[in-house]
Amino acid sequence: MVTLTRKQRLYQIIFGTQTKAGRNFDIALIVAILCSEVVLILSTIRSVDFKYSETLTTLEWTFTLLFTIEYALRLYCSPKPWAYARSFYGVIDLIAVLPSYLAFLFPGSNYLLIIRLIRVMRIFRILKLARFLKDSNILLRALLMAQRKILVFFSTVAILVTVLGSLLYIVEGPDNGFTSIPTSIYWAIVTITTVGYGDIVPQTNIGKAIASFTMLLGYSILAVPTGIITAELSQEMQTQRHLIRCTNCSASGHESDANFCKKCGTELPEHL
Repeated sequence: MVTLTRKQRLYQIIFGTQTKAGRNFDIALIVAILCSEVVLILSTIRSVDFKYSETLTTLEWTFTLLFTIEYALRLYCSPKPWAYARSFYGVIDLIAVLPSYLAFLFPGSNYLLIIRLIRVMRIFRILKLARFLKDSNILLRALLMAQRKILVFFSTVAILVTVLGSLLYIVEGPDNGFTSIPTSIYWAIVTITTVGYGDIVPQTNIGKAIASFTMLLGYSILAVPTGIITAELSQEMQTQRHLIRCTNCSASGHESDANFCKKCGTELPEHL
């Protein structure tokens, strides 16, 4: 029987999910992260903070110290500490504790602790929900494939809101709230996205006509990025289906969650 060193045992618990201790550690970590986020959110409510300020501060620093110790242990037991420190989770783990200490120099920076919530993504690894990660990768690849089209679309919209905003500045002017072209562009963005805050409203008939055109244009524009991303997503999903091939009859085109071949019924190879 192989005897593990202290470092190896710590590594197995902190980084691994195969053992019961490792799974329990990660679940406890996620619970602690969620509790720390609740404390942070509650501290932004004035009435709650006024009444329980000391308790919330104590809890916040308790969680911060726990996460600091955890980060130090990860560096200690990792076979490649520098590689871990530079990894995605390594950076997030560090950022999860830094804001509390930075608050001494930059008041208010402790609210950046909300980034700790990203650490909850470990639940996909803990619960072995690899297919969820695969689906998120499909979405990410679809967005990357559509990035040029989205950039062209965004550039077109940017030009449109600049032109429409400038027109309203000329037509309405400072007397009606359109004090500058940037302010007018802000109105155009709010209008074309159908948000409509109503803090700046055209008063002249020509201004109202341009506003009406902008609103109608907004409804037309909203459908464009949806169509682009949907088309790329559909293509990516189709590609993934063709990659799932039966080892018996070579049939492809299976759904990502299929376990058996739709042609011959043979069990499909593992596809994550």
